[in-house]
Amino acid sequence: MNPLQVLIMAGQLILALSILVTIHELGHFLAARAFGIRVEKFFVFFDFGGYKLFSIKRGDTEYGLGWFPLGGYVKIAGMIDESLDKEQLKREPESWEFRSKPNWQKFIVMVAGVVMNFILGIALYAFYLGQYQKSYIPQAEFNKEGIYAYETAREYGFQTGDKLVSVNGKTYDRFEDYMANFRIFFGGEMMVDRNGQLITIQIPSSHFNRVREGMTGFLEMRNDVLVDSILGPDLSPAARAGVQQGDRIAGINGEPLFAFGQLVETLGANKGDSVTLELDRDGQTLVVQTAVDTAGRIGFVPDIVLLYKDSTQYTTASALRYGAGDAWNWLYFNARAMGKIFTGDVPFAKSIESPIGIARIYGPTWDWAKFWWLTAILSMILAFMNILPIPALDGGHIMFILIETAIGRKLPDSFMEKAQVFGMVVILGLMVFAFGSDILEIVQERFGGK
Repeated sequence: MNPLQVLIMAGQLILALSILVTIHELGHFLAARAFGIRVEKFFVFFDFGGYKLFSIKRGDTEYGLGWFPLGGYVKIAGMIDESLDKEQLKREPESWEFRSKPNWQKFIVMVAGVVMNFILGIALYAFYLGQYQKSYIPQAEFNKEGIYAYETAREYGFQTGDKLVSVNGKTYDRFEDYMANFRIFFGGEMMVDRNGQLITIQIPSSHFNRVREGMTGFLEMRNDVLVDSILGPDLSPAARAGVQQGDRIAGINGEPLFAFGQLVETLGANKGDSVTLELDRDGQTLVVQTAVDTAGRIGFVPDIVLLYKDSTQYTTASALRYGAGDAWNWLYFNARAMGKIFTGDVPFAKSIESPIGIARIYGPTWDWAKFWWLTAILSMILAFMNILPIPALDGGHIMFILIETAIGRKLPDSFMEKAQVFGMVVILGLMVFAFGSDILEIVQERFGGK
């Protein structure tokens, strides 16, 4: 990976964090100001050591940009937070301080950041659907010819040509709703129509292990595979066999090609050997034999075309409705995944990402569609993680507010300070572990584990 690609990955991560942190902290800021609570600082990124790239004072608040681009904060007067400012606690509470406000106001101030991230997640999902996907294939259309079933799906009982009816007893209009991770990742039940007969297929609870191990695919809509370009003309097996740009791959090894997945699996089953391709070139049928390399490739870039004429356009209202559903689904999925971590079903080391891992997910090319989609997901993950009852996180503060409400008295400042330090140590430890895991993974990829 060249320096430019690394810079693009880092740039996408920093931009995403800037958006997420600003919106999150803006929630705390607006809620605090609404209740007359003074906000002393509003910083995007951290100004550790007092060093900052920029700051300006307006009223009682200093607005600034820190030098460490992995977070941000608002410093709310009279609140024990990551600044661990003990001097303010020695004075009697002022009317404009957090500690002088009733618990219901404190609760709203602390939950406001999570609410803002949730709203942002919905907005970004809706924007992505309306701006980039624009439309979807409704169930009645993609079920005309059924789906392609990959090897894992065939093991569960699916067959190519099955028509999707329901997931866990519910029907949906979009194909992606049937494939949503949170519905089948940890097991579930899918009903299909097979030649007019309704068949129920059980997705085992171990399905998530197949996904984590990198299964090739699961279910896929019917599509045509066109040759978009040839990789390394005169060098790739496809080029030597006579495959040309614009060809449609109509069949492989004597079987009609139903979907791209069939091509992928057949090539994978013939690594280091050869396959016979049936090509459609300007209405003429050609049959060629091509070698398959040891990675299961023949050296071309595919253009996958869905074979459906009728699609449903996203309106503003439907994009918001589906965006809200997708956002909620990610929250639910993260909650279930967290439960699997505690039961030991999901390895802890594989469940957290450092900024390095997140940057690698964004990728070395700047794709705005992917950027907004991933940022929407991150917004929901940030909302979920922040609401966890861990000291130093919003959820920890909310937990203590609820405890104080239940017992009818304020918890000692000394206890709150120690809890804040404990939470910060836990979070720092998790970050160090995540960074170490991601760096180790990069080293293993680069040097083969040596």
